[in-house]
Amino acid sequence: MIYLDYHATTPCDPQVVEAMLPYFTEEFANPSSSTHKAGQKVANAVETAREIVAELIGAQPSEILFTAGATESNNLSILGLTNGIQNGRRRIITTPIEHKAILEPYKQLGKIGYEVATLPISKDGLVNLEIAHELINENTLLVSVQTANNEIGTIQSISELCKIAHDCGAFFHTDAAQAVGKIPINVQELDVDFLSISAHKLYGPKGVGALYLKGGPLSTPLRPLFYGGGQEHSIRPGTYNVPAIVGFGEACKLCNKLMEKETIRITALRNKLENSLISTFSDISINGYVQHRLPGNSNLTFSGIDSEALIANVPELALSAGSACNSGALEPSYVLQAIGLSREKAYQTLRIGIGRFTTESDIEVASKLIIAAVVRLKSLL
Repeated sequence: MIYLDYHATTPCDPQVVEAMLPYFTEEFANPSSSTHKAGQKVANAVETAREIVAELIGAQPSEILFTAGATESNNLSILGLTNGIQNGRRRIITTPIEHKAILEPYKQLGKIGYEVATLPISKDGLVNLEIAHELINENTLLVSVQTANNEIGTIQSISELCKIAHDCGAFFHTDAAQAVGKIPINVQELDVDFLSISAHKLYGPKGVGALYLKGGPLSTPLRPLFYGGGQEHSIRPGTYNVPAIVGFGEACKLCNKLMEKETIRITALRNKLENSLISTFSDISINGYVQHRLPGNSNLTFSGIDSEALIANVPELALSAGSACNSGALEPSYVLQAIGLSREKAYQTLRIGIGRFTTESDIEVASKLIIAAVVRLKSLL
């Protein structure tokens, strides 16, 4: 099986697994048990991981809050802010192509009286900055725009959008789950208030993530989603998942080390695959902002070919017809429809995700298999 679904999840890097293993066995102490050396040693490991995660995004360690993943980080940012601030501002703004972990909490807030406004996007998936100026106003509490899209790979102008929000006194959150570890991210340059990270999107374990809080927990207006012990300054209580946190830190360390070279290599592989397919079938179209998208992202519409049928004809490949959180849904991708694709075209679209363990041989084999499958399916039309 050739894995080409790196936007859904990434495999744990072997070095990450190796770093985690001792914390399942001999280093099992609770890091909150500060009265003995075993607990202190594990607490140090947690803090080291915090430092490494912070370094990857240009933050201070005190600004990193560990969570169970980007879904929790997103919900904590949105619901924690609306629960924690009662300043009369009732407008919250996002885009139609966000992950469900943004859209669903917004939907719930809309049910209790918040005004939910949606920033329109172009056919490339980009937010229109001029319209953002019009929609973000003095009544806006929060703006949330993803750094990069999980389906079409489009990278947004986060620093510009953040400035618009801040000029109106609004908070700004970005879901950077797809971006951190794949492209350079510096929170000082972006100037965001909150930023969500997921370990399993950057070759770390599932079930752990982080939330960047500008200025740290002591200056944040967020209210906890649940209550318990005093971990993470009581904003995110609960016993630390130490093996996962250590693995998260190791994954971030590797991303910091490998990102520059991997970006070049993965982009070349992506371009090679696209060139091979498009030179064979002139009716293939690339979705997203082609000039500024995630290195390993390729979202392709095969005119006249049902993507589910195409996937079924290449069992040797792990591919996706849309966002993993949407798989199994009867409706076509809402992201693709938001950028202007018809329902028919959305059903004809394939998402390919290339990553660290993808080889040139994998791409050559995948190209041949996809071409053969498309030829076979076209012959049936």
